[in-house]
Amino acid sequence: MSQKEIRIGMIGYQFMGKMHSHAYRDFPFYFDTEVKPVLQAIAGRNEAAVKAAAEKMGWASYETDWRRLIERDDIDVIDISTPNHTHAEIALAAAEAGKHIIIEKPLSLTVEEAERMLEAVKKNKVIHMICHNYRFSPAVQYAKKLIDEGRLGKLYHIRANYLQDYIVDPDFPLVWRLQKDVSGSGSLGDIGAHSIDLARFLVGEFKELVSIMETFIKERPIASLQGGLSATADTSQKGEVTVDDAALFLARFDNGVLGTFEATRFAQGNRNKNKFEINGEKGSIRWDMENMNNLEVYLADDEPGLQGFRLINCTEEHHPYAGAYWPAGHIIGYEHTFINLIHDFLEAVAAGTQPKPDFEDGLKNQKVLAAVEESARLKSWVSL
Repeated sequence: MSQKEIRIGMIGYQFMGKMHSHAYRDFPFYFDTEVKPVLQAIAGRNEAAVKAAAEKMGWASYETDWRRLIERDDIDVIDISTPNHTHAEIALAAAEAGKHIIIEKPLSLTVEEAERMLEAVKKNKVIHMICHNYRFSPAVQYAKKLIDEGRLGKLYHIRANYLQDYIVDPDFPLVWRLQKDVSGSGSLGDIGAHSIDLARFLVGEFKELVSIMETFIKERPIASLQGGLSATADTSQKGEVTVDDAALFLARFDNGVLGTFEATRFAQGNRNKNKFEINGEKGSIRWDMENMNNLEVYLADDEPGLQGFRLINCTEEHHPYAGAYWPAGHIIGYEHTFINLIHDFLEAVAAGTQPKPDFEDGLKNQKVLAAVEESARLKSWVSL
C-alpha cells in the first residue's frame, strides 16, 4: 500500500495536545488507510516543557514561537490546541499560509472572530475541522443513523445536560477557563458547546432560545501553576471570576423540536456527565458519555409487555467506526472518539474533501453561544 504522508504541526501540548498526539499516532494502527501522519513539530512558549512534551509524545521537533511553526514549509496541517483567545489569530495566519487546520472548540471568542476564520479558510481553500469529538462516539453515530432512517419518526424533544464538578471547591484556582478574556465564557463554552453541537448534529438548527446564567463563586485564589484541568493556587491573593459557572436554556428548533439544555461545573458527583435524550413520535434514544459505548433505544411499535428501553452496546461492526477496533462487547474509550475524528480529518486532507464538523459548524455553534449570553443579559427570548 503506497502511503501519503501528512506532516502535522501542533500548537499546544497540554490536555488536548496530549489527546491529539495519541490520536495521530494510533489512527493508522486501527484503520486501513494510505495516510501516514508525521508528527513533525509542536510549539509552546516554555522551551523546557515543550521539549519534554515533544520527546514524550513522539514529535520530531519543537518551536517556542507558533509563528515559526506556521512559516515552516515541511508542515501541511496546523493543529490548534491552545486557549480560546488565541484561536483566531493562529487560524487566520495558518489559513493565509495555506495550511489545513484542525482546531479545538469553541471556534473562537466571538461570532465576529468566527466569521473571519470561516472566510479565511474558504478564501485560501484549505481544509478545516473543529474538534467536537463526541460526535464520533459509535453510539452517537448510530443514534444519528436511527434518526436519519426515520426510526423515531417526527422529533419532539431533546434534553441535554453536561454536568461536571471539578471547580465546586471555592479554593480552586482562577485558571484561564474562569477568565472571560481568555476563554470567552465558562461552562457555557467549555462544555455547553458540546451539547449545542450534538443537538445541531442530531436534531437540526436552533431558531430561538431563552436562558439564565450564574456565577456562584465570584472570586478565587490566583493560579500559580496550571496544566490541563488541574492547577495550584496562590492563596495570598484573589481575582475575579468573569465567566458563568452554570448556564441553562430552553430552545426551539427550526423544525419545531423543543430543547432543554444545562451546562454546569457545580454538579457534585458528576465528573463528566455529558448526556442527552431525544423523543420522537415512534420512539426515544438516550446516551451518556460516562457509559459511552451504550445507546438506550425505545421503539413504540414493540408489542405490549415488551415495551421499554433496550440497551444497545455499540461495539459491533454494524455500528459506525466500531468495526475498526475489537470484537463485539470489547468496549472502547474517550480517546477513540478523537482517533475516529482524526481519521475523518486526515482522510479528507488526503482526498481534498471537506469533513464535518467544520468552521461553518463552529460559527453556527458560536452564534448559539452568543444568543445564550444575550438572552441571559436581556432576560428575554432571542432569535437566531
